[in-house]
Amino acid sequence: MTLAGDDVDELVRLRRQLHQHPELRFTEKRTAAVLAGLLGPLGRIRTGIAGTGLLLEIDGAAPGPAVLLRADMDAYPVQDAKQEPYASRTPGVCHACGHDVHMTVAYGVAARIAADPPARGSVAVLFQPAEEIPFGADSGAAAVLADDALRDRRFDAVLGLHCWPELPAGALGIDRATAMAAKDAFRVELLGRAAHAATPALGRDAILGLTAIVTTLHAAVARARNPQELVAFNIGTISGGASQSQVADHAEATGTLRTLDPAVRERLKTVIERVIRQQAAALDLGVRFTWANEMPAVRNAPELVALAHTALPGLVDVVDLPVPPLTTDDFALLGALGPSLYVKLGVVGDRGGASLHSGAFDVDERCLPAGVAALERLTRAVLDGALTADPAHDPTPAETGPVPAGAVDA
Repeated sequence: MTLAGDDVDELVRLRRQLHQHPELRFTEKRTAAVLAGLLGPLGRIRTGIAGTGLLLEIDGAAPGPAVLLRADMDAYPVQDAKQEPYASRTPGVCHACGHDVHMTVAYGVAARIAADPPARGSVAVLFQPAEEIPFGADSGAAAVLADDALRDRRFDAVLGLHCWPELPAGALGIDRATAMAAKDAFRVELLGRAAHAATPALGRDAILGLTAIVTTLHAAVARARNPQELVAFNIGTISGGASQSQVADHAEATGTLRTLDPAVRERLKTVIERVIRQQAAALDLGVRFTWANEMPAVRNAPELVALAHTALPGLVDVVDLPVPPLTTDDFALLGALGPSLYVKLGVVGDRGGASLHSGAFDVDERCLPAGVAALERLTRAVLDGALTADPAHDPTPAETGPVPAGAVDA
């Protein structure tokens, strides 16, 4: 459905307003206030979901299918490197993952549904805090699932989208089965014995042990996976020591393992933990090892993949994404509420192209009406009973063969 020029202008204004005032996880108070002011006239709104989240509910004239739309709210802790007038005004914080776009698209869908309510069914629009999860911190999706507003509820479809700097603005990418990977974060702490740098034999060097572990881990993970298995392993932080003249008695590192296949995930987790403990023992170092933020993969429901390939062509450019990316998202947890579909919104044009989580990340705002049109079309199709119709349909890419090997860097 084509959006009028005034509608698009409103979307651009909202996206730029949100982009100028980003807020970190569980502190999205200003963001929530702006959204609440816009959403209030559209339906029943609950504020304070998991602290700073919002839930808007719009009912049709009669009972019917229920759809949940989700948009994440939080920004990323990186300095905005853009010189645009709408660049972040908050030092060290930026919407570097496109959550400002996600919120704007969700608002646009809500406004259009409210302006033309469905004959049957209901739509809930969730604005979720805290999708970005530092090591050991809580997931915003887990928090909203524990909230009374969503606890024990079920939906016929759970829909969401993510900005995708691999695609042009106006395109919508559909993953065949897995939209994002599973992620397991870990921390290793090595406990040594301090000594003067002039007498290293009296100490046990935790930094030396950590360097050995880092190089050995990369080699061990590489050799423990087969060529066709999509895996990303990363050591992201290293710290330790107190002085250049001291043998360090403590060092630690954090990292992530990202996988698509549950069996590969468990195999490599075993390898990582075994290597760390063996290397620490060989160097006579104590070790503390912790897994955290163990997030499952985002799985697209086959019936919703089929619906997207049926309902969206002609409205937006639909792009089949045969190779799942190794990015992660706690949208995965919302699959507990019903069959889910997470699509990729192209953002590259006159602007856009920088990587997610980069301070230079930006979008071509022609992506906004495309995202609204696509999610509205999918929502109305579910409300009209598309998922309960005759299941016979032409095969979609999700049903026509295995996912080929390869990786998307995002």
